Amino acid sequence: MLEVKNLEAGYGKVPILRDINLIAPAGEVTLVLGPNGAGKSTLLRTLAGFNKPTVGTVMANGRNITGLAPEKMVANGLRLILDGHRVFPRLTVRENIRLGTRGDAAETEKHLKEIYEVFPILHEKLDHRASSLSGGQQQMLALAQAFVARPEILLVDEPSLGIAEMLIPTILDFLRRWTRLGTAVLLVEQRIDIALRYADSVYVLRGGEIILNGPAAELADGDAIERLYMDG
Repeated sequence: MLEVKNLEAGYGKVPILRDINLIAPAGEVTLVLGPNGAGKSTLLRTLAGFNKPTVGTVMANGRNITGLAPEKMVANGLRLILDGHRVFPRLTVRENIRLGTRGDAAETEKHLKEIYEVFPILHEKLDHRASSLSGGQQQMLALAQAFVARPEILLVDEPSLGIAEMLIPTILDFLRRWTRLGTAVLLVEQRIDIALRYADSVYVLRGGEIILNGPAAELADGDAIERLYMDG
């Protein structure tokens, strides 16, 4: 479980996030929504150790990880998938995936089989350079690389960015299935209509503050989120 209490952070002396309190339970998709400039990406980067919080605490499964460097966050079971399909373009698909592997060979092969069942195109292009993949395929590859590392907490920043709409449900369904392993998934996404179908709970950010949160099923039935976007 990821638990954030009274978090404040920004860039230099410029505050972005104020009094952030949220919980991303194990085995659930926790969705973070908000208009552009709300602080969503800053939140994920702060939780992953790229920005230092000025106030507050970040707990991962009961461990205080506040302010740790990114590599220490990874060692504590937390992993961030950045927007923009960040992979190693000169390496092959196979090499990119292998960079994330952990555990014994049998366990790794099991994980790889799961990936190829969901994303068969990656299996077809194992020996192709990542730079030759489409944007959607690179997003699949970034997810695959994280999946074989088996993080306890996964932060995902706008996986739909720059990819074909037909691929978005496949990627979000993969994240949904991932939670069955007990992983806590904290997802930032702009596509409200699609993302709400895969989320358990929702937090809405505006102006660096959480202005609404609740079960995804309840918020999806009303127009509260849309009103908040229009009012912002």
